[in-house]
Amino acid sequence: MAQMNMQNQSYLPFVKMHGLGNDFVVVDERGITPRVDATLAIAIADRHRGVGFDQLAVLSDTPNADVHLTFWNSDGSLSAACGNATRCIARFLMDETGRDALTITTDRGTLYARDAVDGLTSVNMGHPQLRWDEVPLAYEVDTLSLPIDGTPVATGMGNPHCTFFVDDAEAIDLAARGAEVEYDPLYPERTNVQFASLIGPDHLRMRVWERGVGVTLASGSSSCATAVAAARRGITGRKVQIDLDGGTLHIDWRDDGVWMTGPTAHVFDGQWRL
Repeated sequence: MAQMNMQNQSYLPFVKMHGLGNDFVVVDERGITPRVDATLAIAIADRHRGVGFDQLAVLSDTPNADVHLTFWNSDGSLSAACGNATRCIARFLMDETGRDALTITTDRGTLYARDAVDGLTSVNMGHPQLRWDEVPLAYEVDTLSLPIDGTPVATGMGNPHCTFFVDDAEAIDLAARGAEVEYDPLYPERTNVQFASLIGPDHLRMRVWERGVGVTLASGSSSCATAVAAARRGITGRKVQIDLDGGTLHIDWRDDGVWMTGPTAHVFDGQWRL
């Protein structure tokens, strides 16, 4: 990835990656003038006329860590956190440098990544935000029991989340319900939406609607938020397995933050003609 910024300035080099089918375009702007903006992000996101992605991640220099990440949603909006993309990029950089640990900054804060062996990568997504004004919500309310049909749980992971616990996550009309809840007035910045059901001890089945994106096969920050919500509700312990449409993540809510572990994939390299 370090070679990406040495290409012809008429083209924007990128890497396509995914974590459990949650796919990303990664652009390296270290050492060069930033070129990604909302208009460009929307164009690249088009799955018919562009490359297609759930999120676009931009690498940039920072004096405070190994790299800084900025995340764009497919609708051109910004997100402070993207767990699967962070994990994918951490894996790529560890493979590139031969290191087994990295420090990464995002608008969420400083995150720590490490090799979890057997091709897996772990990222500490930081402490969850549990107060109504941290999520944020529009007004003070019990974040464990929101006044929304289904009494979901609100959690902040650098981005807002709304988690419903249901008998059968498969039976939910995710596209319809997710789109509706994303714009609930309780969430002034919109929200990611999860529907989860307990399928075994400390084992959840979860489906996700991502803010600014729609239905996705997986979401790292959503998985972290769901695990925190389940532990707070007493549905599970603080260490859980979450099965998503795209595969499985392991979440461990520890004293130092919420650790997420799972696989990553480097799909291909390409260039976008500017």
